Amino acid sequence: MEKEKVKSGDKVEIVKSGEKIEGTLIESYESGLILLKLNSGYNIGIKKEDVVEIVLKEKNKKKEEKVEIKENTQLPKIDVIATGGTICSRVDSETGGVKWLTSPEDLFGFYPEIFDIVNVKNVKVPFMKASENMDYLDWKKIAEEVQNSLNDKEVKGVIVTHGTDFLHYTSSALTFFLKNLNKPVVLTYSQRSSDRGSSDARLNLQCSARAAISDVAEVMLVGHANENDNFCYALKGNKARKMHTSKRDAFKSINSEHLAKVWPDKIETILDYNKRNKEKVEIDTKFNDNVAILKFYPGMDPEILDFISRKYEGLVIELSGLGHLASEEARKNLLPALKKAIKNGLVVAATPQTIYGRLNPRVYSLGRKLNESGIIFLEDVSTETAFVKLGYVLGHKEWKNKIKEKMLENISGEFNKRLKN
Repeated sequence: MEKEKVKSGDKVEIVKSGEKIEGTLIESYESGLILLKLNSGYNIGIKKEDVVEIVLKEKNKKKEEKVEIKENTQLPKIDVIATGGTICSRVDSETGGVKWLTSPEDLFGFYPEIFDIVNVKNVKVPFMKASENMDYLDWKKIAEEVQNSLNDKEVKGVIVTHGTDFLHYTSSALTFFLKNLNKPVVLTYSQRSSDRGSSDARLNLQCSARAAISDVAEVMLVGHANENDNFCYALKGNKARKMHTSKRDAFKSINSEHLAKVWPDKIETILDYNKRNKEKVEIDTKFNDNVAILKFYPGMDPEILDFISRKYEGLVIELSGLGHLASEEARKNLLPALKKAIKNGLVVAATPQTIYGRLNPRVYSLGRKLNESGIIFLEDVSTETAFVKLGYVLGHKEWKNKIKEKMLENISGEFNKRLKN
């Protein structure tokens, strides 16, 4: 009966036991179940036997209205590089899943306000991927696209749209890959898809556009400062981390102040920054991906280090406290295995698993022993940035005899000598 009147994608009201539920019908692969996408964005299943009536509220519009992008020659030009993630997706009304927004009209049809700030010269789509499916080859591809855009005299800055989960790996990689940065490179995201009323993409894109035409020639990550739609923070690309699974203000600065506060109509810088200039941007994307991350935990078996040393060239290990792991007093002493791994050529760099704060191997005797073993203590550098940096350094074969020196060099502002948090 209902199938005659309503189809997947239609907005309906389902009546069951005196209760009325509104939403959009989506395909169901169970014959006895009706699937409904609520206005909140969540999906629910309703047994057909419990349904009294299905009332059609609005038919699904088969043809999406296309938005014409009009060039405003009075506004500065930017390029947008779309790589995927929630910000480049919308819910498919028929399947209930998400699909990529692959054309400029699709993407900006939801966010036309960006054209009050900038003119988008090019929308480049090197690929469309969820960020968990990316690796260093994708970071290289993004860097190449960014380089080409920044060396275009008409383009004032670049926005990279990206998935949230591993965005801080990409932003960190770009801080190492891009040399002689001359204009802003802004990475942004959304936690909620474009078609949802609660989407954070609109403000994030507006603030990103403002940052992209600013004087701040840095790789930065721009997104909501809080749960409200009032302003954003710009974070340094190699000092940012996703700190919440779903909140709008998921990203925080790690061991650093925010780079700037950004509104759709202005930007206020907080930290010193590299200013817009006339340099020609070059890229250095040498990278060795034979690197692993290990988090020390109580009772860790030393054989883990033996295995890693046979399989990998580099390791970032998260230590406890100021830089500790199990030693002579423990039932499973890791020191001998660690020294053996380093002696056999494994490059081991250490970061704090507390996330905030700085490692200091000189406070306790254990830290001094670890320091003598050859571990490279990376002070306040985040684990994700350390992973990217280690792959970057090991990728340069000409640095073979000065790996520790390069790991401790402040190549792209990844070290912060003064911590306030």
